[in-house]
Amino acid sequence: MSVVLARLNENNVEIPDVTAPAAAYVPYVISGKQVFISGQLPFHNGAISQTGHLGKNVSLEQGQETAKICGINLLAHLKNACGGNLDKVKQVVRLEILVSATPDFNDPHIVANGVSELIKLAFGDEKGSHARVAYGVSSLPLGAAVEVAAIFEL
Repeated sequence: MSVVLARLNENNVEIPDVTAPAAAYVPYVISGKQVFISGQLPFHNGAISQTGHLGKNVSLEQGQETAKICGINLLAHLKNACGGNLDKVKQVVRLEILVSATPDFNDPHIVANGVSELIKLAFGDEKGSHARVAYGVSSLPLGAAVEVAAIFEL
């Protein structure tokens, strides 16, 4: 078992099997030494775990947990891209977090901490430190509250 998967298992984080894309795209693209992971929704047990809007019917804590679930799905596709070995990741480069929110919701960056903390847990402080952008949007696919995309270096 890889060091990354062992770290996640110790913290009760289980990486699921990958799911098929919900539209006309691929889950990841490898270009040179970089892996670009498509936006991941908060699927858990075959369904979207949290729908709605931050600032309306989704709490900040629910948003953070939803971001974490998106991150777990992101790691599932990354694991697939790495041939099952997440230890091949040299650096987490960038996370992009989209938060379905009301116009007056000003804390997408706090919601994003749910996935950022998961990534740092998985890869450690050095490899897991990353650039990030988080912003509010009016809607996301399938009514999801959060979506996360990422870039990794192998």
